Amino acid sequence: MGKRSLKISALPGYEEEIGRMLWCLEDVRRTLIAEMKGISRELLDTKIDGRQTIGSLLYHIALIEADWLYVEVLGSDWDPEIQSLFPEEHRSEDGSLAHVEGQSIQEHFNRLNKVREVFLSHFRSMDLADWRKPRVLEQYDVTPEWVVYHLIEHEAHHRGQIFQLLRQLRNE
Repeated sequence: MGKRSLKISALPGYEEEIGRMLWCLEDVRRTLIAEMKGISRELLDTKIDGRQTIGSLLYHIALIEADWLYVEVLGSDWDPEIQSLFPEEHRSEDGSLAHVEGQSIQEHFNRLNKVREVFLSHFRSMDLADWRKPRVLEQYDVTPEWVVYHLIEHEAHHRGQIFQLLRQLRNE
């Protein structure tokens, strides 16, 4: 393996600073997708020690990204096409993530990719003033900049859980 270049670049088509943060968001996703390629439905749906399944975590990652986009960044109703990707309730009565099973890795990838495509499209025309403009909500004020930071952190956290589950399921 040759020498790698470890640096952050701006996604093209965005204001430079915004593009750099979005590149980070995309980088977390790239590593998640790379590790998940070809995973069986059985591994996606297997519960270990009562923890969430990999499929449930993938569903959760996409749902939370869409929710932060529509509620916090846009302050609007969800696009019906995006809403249709989430037929399951987000949480069960005990507060745990909804158990999502019976979907292939490609179905999970399609959901993740569609939400990300819509998410990124809303940042193309954003300037730094809007990037840093607080959205005033009942419980808190939040900027799109913080939302992207939070989603990087959120997905990286769940990616770690998923990778740990994969190692256990594969007996590595």
